Amino acid sequence: MATIKRDYYEVLSVERTATGDEIKRAYRKKAIEFHPDRNPDNPEAEDSFKECSEAYTILSDADKRTRYDRLGHEGMGGPGAAGFDPVDLGSMAEILEGLFGDVIGGRRRRGRNARDLAYDLDISFVEAATGVEKDITVTRPAPCDTCSGSGAAAGTTPTTCEACRGRGTVRQQRGFFSTARPCTSCNGSGKKIDKPCKPCRGAGMVPKDVELTVRIPAGVENGAVRTVRGEGEQTAEGKGDLHVTVRIADHPLFTREGADIHCMVPISFPQAVLGAQVEVPTLEAKVKMKVPPGTQSGRTFRLRGKGIPVFGGAGKGDQLVQVMVEVPEKINRTQRKLIEELAAEMGIETHPQQSSFLEKLKALFD
Repeated sequence: MATIKRDYYEVLSVERTATGDEIKRAYRKKAIEFHPDRNPDNPEAEDSFKECSEAYTILSDADKRTRYDRLGHEGMGGPGAAGFDPVDLGSMAEILEGLFGDVIGGRRRRGRNARDLAYDLDISFVEAATGVEKDITVTRPAPCDTCSGSGAAAGTTPTTCEACRGRGTVRQQRGFFSTARPCTSCNGSGKKIDKPCKPCRGAGMVPKDVELTVRIPAGVENGAVRTVRGEGEQTAEGKGDLHVTVRIADHPLFTREGADIHCMVPISFPQAVLGAQVEVPTLEAKVKMKVPPGTQSGRTFRLRGKGIPVFGGAGKGDQLVQVMVEVPEKINRTQRKLIEELAAEMGIETHPQQSSFLEKLKALFD
């Protein structure tokens, strides 16, 4: 009885309008799930991997996909009408490398680019606002000076691995599939080291400290990543990058919202009633701010251009100053008497918000 083949788009779980990149990503996801190396002795997983590989082979080829869209499985006629040409997974090395990364079975693949490195940089709130240059020390792998990165002791040289004949990979046949795996004899390097270099123990790489200066632009956000090109791992295949994650410390007075900064300034009851000039801290220096008579607690004032430079753009944000009327916790007898006389003199008419509240309260319960 003939096997009913599933729709290729259904196999990869993509829409018929999917782009080439979407199809490739979908295949990668399926390949990770069903790859024989991750599902040993599992015939069902091997069949599923075969199915998604077949679907990818057709849908990743523009001509085959067009023919399939018009005619379906019957359109893939000829000798392969009932199936498809067997896939040599070695020909999909680029895709599979993207699936499983640089390391397989704990061994680095041969010929990969140098790795990127990460570094967390702590800076102050003001440094983030104004910009700063920071000197940092990064420990990164670099070629061993003793053996110049060969891994072999002085006076000796690596020899070609006989198991893989210098290719760094060996073929493995798993029924329908042919896969290329890193050679276990040489750890995928293609070379054998009979007498390893002592400082690097044959690895060819040693950790080295390097001092770098990183420029942090004004207005950088917390968690932003600055990339320093070519300052990652150093190998014979190239240089990786260094990704610096910026971590901004809290400020005792300021908080930030985009390019604007916020702060709270306490004022006394007389200052709120009569008005005053109060000192306000900014990122640059103290400034005088006018508080008009009758200022209510919680009112916010805006200081134009006293905020943080707009990152990647022109201009600066503002500083928003919220004033809070501070009520004394302790007063002496003389002060109490004066306040009682003031309260009697002022009456409720001088407190319009309180008067309005009491009127609404009275109406609610009457």
